[in-house]
Amino acid sequence: MDVEALQRCVGDVSAFFGRHWVQAPLLLAAERGATRHFDDLASFDDLDRIVASRGLQASRLRMVKDASPLPPASYTSPAGGRARGAEDVVNTALVYKRYEGGATIVLESLHRYWEPLTDFCRDLEQALGHRLQVNAYLTPPGAQGFAVHRDDHDVFVLQVWGSKHWIVYDRDDEDRVLIDREIERGDSLYIPTGFPHAARTGRSASAHLTIGILTHDGADIVRELAKLAEEEPVFRERLPAGAASDPALLRTAVESRVDEVRSWLDKVDVDELTERVARRVMSTAQPILRGQLQQLEALGGIGPETLVARRRGADCFLFPTDTTLRVLLPDRQLEMPLIAHAAMEEVARRRQFRVGDLNRFLDADGALVLVRRLVREGLLEVVVAG
Repeated sequence: MDVEALQRCVGDVSAFFGRHWVQAPLLLAAERGATRHFDDLASFDDLDRIVASRGLQASRLRMVKDASPLPPASYTSPAGGRARGAEDVVNTALVYKRYEGGATIVLESLHRYWEPLTDFCRDLEQALGHRLQVNAYLTPPGAQGFAVHRDDHDVFVLQVWGSKHWIVYDRDDEDRVLIDREIERGDSLYIPTGFPHAARTGRSASAHLTIGILTHDGADIVRELAKLAEEEPVFRERLPAGAASDPALLRTAVESRVDEVRSWLDKVDVDELTERVARRVMSTAQPILRGQLQQLEALGGIGPETLVARRRGADCFLFPTDTTLRVLLPDRQLEMPLIAHAAMEEVARRRQFRVGDLNRFLDADGALVLVRRLVREGLLEVVVAG
């Protein structure tokens, strides 16, 4: 597992998981005078150019001042043209005017369209095992966008430009301050779910990235169990007449259903449940198909010596049945003959390989057919033609 992206956020990965993950905030300060920064992800100039982009959709930007959101009409304009129902667009002149008046600019979901952050987040997702989202916050001097608040998810804060004073309080004792520091360019801060915090700028402007960690937990399994239970005829039977007005009758009905649930749980197909949970946890990870047109052009030249690799952040889960193999990708499912199972296990295990390496599991023609299909599907890409 590549942990370089996570190291940039937390330093010592083992110490982070042992002492801070879920448990406690962590401030990682860059050495003063060092070149550690996050400009390769999104520089202050990059963010400024995104704000000034012509036709930036209103849903990609919001503004906040003194803990209150500004009405979108105060910094957006109709899209114009003849398209009915077109989304309003950002009016950059109004945005900069509100910014000068003390409002924070929030760029929403940068990971969806800013390539360096798309790649970084996919690498970070691989290390954490959870999905991410990224917003950028540009705050003018002497301003505070949000009051003290708790987030319902963990966050990494990466300081891109300037500085901002952060205060993080204890989760269980809001009078106890855990971090009270000026976060400067190149610093990073981890805040677990539920820790109260606030930040404000001093004499200089600030730009930082907030990476929200959208974690999965045991409740995801329970939700899928509930969906499975809803498919069982016994759990669709009506409650007895009069249960709504007779507490004793209702309790008897509840006890009966609980006993049936206990009995049913012993019979649950764990493989089927695992597949359903896999669909849930993979559902937001859209594939990165950069350069796919060139990959399609390269299909005809794929041979035994061709070096291929799994695309960045591309995962696949394998679910064999008695007759077929289901290959679960983030956005869809592939059906394959069961004979491809061993070869697909090799594909899922290795970051890159030559097509001929699959000849241990399939004949030469079968290996070519499989690799070409996986390139078409965006799971693999050609690295070196052969």
